Amino acid sequence: MTQTTTEPGAATDVELTIGGMTCASCAARIEKKLNKLDGVTATVNYATEKAKVTYPTTLTTGDLVTVVETTGYTATVPTPTPGGGETSTDNEPDDRDTEAAGWRQRLVVSAVLTVPVLAMSMIPALQFDNWQWISLTLASPVVVWGAWPFHRAAVTNARHRAATMDTLISVGVSAAWLWSLWALLFTHAGMTGMRMPFDPFPDGEAGVHIYLEVAAAVTTFIIAGRYFEARAKRQSGAALRALLDMGAKDVAVLRDGGEVRIPAHQIAVGDRFFVRPGEQVATDGVVEDGTSAVDASMLTGEPVPVEVGPGDAVVGATVNAGGRLVVRATRVGADTQLAQMARLVEDAQNGKAQVQRLADRVSAVFVPIVIALSLATLAGWLLTGHSITAAFTAAVAVLIIAC
Repeated sequence: MTQTTTEPGAATDVELTIGGMTCASCAARIEKKLNKLDGVTATVNYATEKAKVTYPTTLTTGDLVTVVETTGYTATVPTPTPGGGETSTDNEPDDRDTEAAGWRQRLVVSAVLTVPVLAMSMIPALQFDNWQWISLTLASPVVVWGAWPFHRAAVTNARHRAATMDTLISVGVSAAWLWSLWALLFTHAGMTGMRMPFDPFPDGEAGVHIYLEVAAAVTTFIIAGRYFEARAKRQSGAALRALLDMGAKDVAVLRDGGEVRIPAHQIAVGDRFFVRPGEQVATDGVVEDGTSAVDASMLTGEPVPVEVGPGDAVVGATVNAGGRLVVRATRVGADTQLAQMARLVEDAQNGKAQVQRLADRVSAVFVPIVIALSLATLAGWLLTGHSITAAFTAAVAVLIIAC
């Protein structure tokens, strides 16, 4: 769906492709900004990266795009093709493949570097002299390069005075890494022969702990989640793309008394075209000449071909299983039955269940609450007489657990 007017002078529907979203709270922010405009009703779906917007004729799609961009994201309006389709959908598979490949690369490198850090931190027998500095060397690329998308998104959100899950991840991972760096440089944790016994419940009072394994492992696990999420997004649109690809690619049209073969999307209502045995019907139409059996199993699931003759309607993407037909096009592009089926699937994907709307509302306030709790924990432990080590350990734990 690109852009349709529901009623003259009333409202218009448009579907925007949103870029730059990294979590559900991003979708909630965009949706909130769009819905603040007078007369606008918007639904933003993080999974499909689409925004379905109904807006009054006093606004333009450019106004909607500007609102999204000022929020810190990108928005594009799918461009209609001559056949009524959308050019943007052709690029989506490549974009999603690139996204999944990028996360996969970060996951592989981060996992390879994180495993030895985890092993040395949790198994005292592996803690040789200066093992902590090796851990720092291995964990640093994970925290800096592996988590770079989260740091970049956090900075972007900060510029727009917002906080998302990326903010929480960036702050939590950075805090664990910076604390460990401080401990190595300014306490006995950096001394040769330092040992850190495994303790599932460190209280911070027994000595200085470093949390390089926490920073690296949390980053790696979150990257793994983003990778599987990117794969799921890529696969979610595969059925829709397969449905759209079922149509004929070209068609033999009767023009000026002769037969001309043109791309299927160029056919117009009223054109007469030929369908030979074994060919697909290019678009919805009415048979004007010839009789045949048409196989519609790919659309209806009916295994038995249907006999058609002059005056009978045929549907695009069905297969001519018998004789030669001459068909007059009655519906083309987005008006065909195949396109309408694809639109129903897309609308179902873009819709939101009530539980999803509830999750979006929770995500909008979750991050600020967690950061406030972390600061309150730090202050509370300091005010009750605990050391800075114990207080910071507890505060970082709140951030990391929330990630």
